[in-house]
Parts: sequence; C-alpha cells; structure tokens
Amino acid sequence: MSEPRYRGDNFGIEYNTKMKSDIILDTNVLVAALRSAKGASYRLLSMLDQGRFQLHVSAPLVAEYESVLKRGMLALSDQQIDDVVDYICARAVPHKIYYLWRPMLKDPGDDFVLELAIKASAQIVTWNLADFEKAKLFGVLVQTPRDFLNFLENTP
Repeated sequence: MSEPRYRGDNFGIEYNTKMKSDIILDTNVLVAALRSAKGASYRLLSMLDQGRFQLHVSAPLVAEYESVLKRGMLALSDQQIDDVVDYICARAVPHKIYYLWRPMLKDPGDDFVLELAIKASAQIVTWNLADFEKAKLFGVLVQTPRDFLNFLENTP
C-alpha cells in the first residue's frame, strides 16, 4: 500500500484565509457617493458586488437612507433613489435590533447605526468620525471611506 504523496498543494484542499470585512455605511457616505462619481464614497459603493466586504443594514438605517436621499439634494428621481436603496438591500445582510444602547453618541440620531454595528460585529464607515467617538467603547472600529479603501487595497 502506498502512502499519499504530498505535492505541496495541501492535497487539493484550498484554504480561503481572506477575511471579508463587515461594514455599516453611514448615510453621509451614500449621499457623497451619489453626488459625485469621483470620490472614495463612490468607489466604495461601486465595489459593493465585488465580495471584498459585507454590508449590513437594519430597517431604521434603510428608512434613513430613503428619507435623506429624497430631500431633493441629488439629481436623481425618487424611482432612481428607490432603485439604489433596493440594490443596497439586495446585497446587504439585514438585521433586526432587539436591544438599544441609547443614548450613547453625541448625535442621538446616530445611535441606531452604532446598535447595528454592535449586532453585526461590523465597523462603521462614515465621514463623521467625531459623532462616533464613543463607538470604541464597544470595540467598534470607525473609519472614513478613504481609510477603509486603503485597508482593502493593502489586504491580500
């Protein structure tokens, strides 16, 4: 009986050691992405279906996306905004939040974003770092879209 030969390829077993980053997109990132196709926010949104990171949403976050995007500050129709939000929801992991950590942040309107990040074990991607200062008390990383893109580019 012959012994299996090691060929240097783990006997045909492939190991995927890449960790997919879990993120919450704050609404200001989505607004910036839809205002200009030149910035980090747009690049991040355009990478949504590439599998480099996993987006997480909750009903309150989706409601805020819709409410803020439909305030008339974008050159998009309500139907186009609905299409963008539907696209995001189709690619994101939905979460129901059963516990509240309020009030916690400088802007109480951002508490539900922190609650989602805690529930999803995800980091928050936002242009408003100051309002999420206390997120580190829960071990939640907060980064700008530019910093998160740099992280993705430097991760094998």
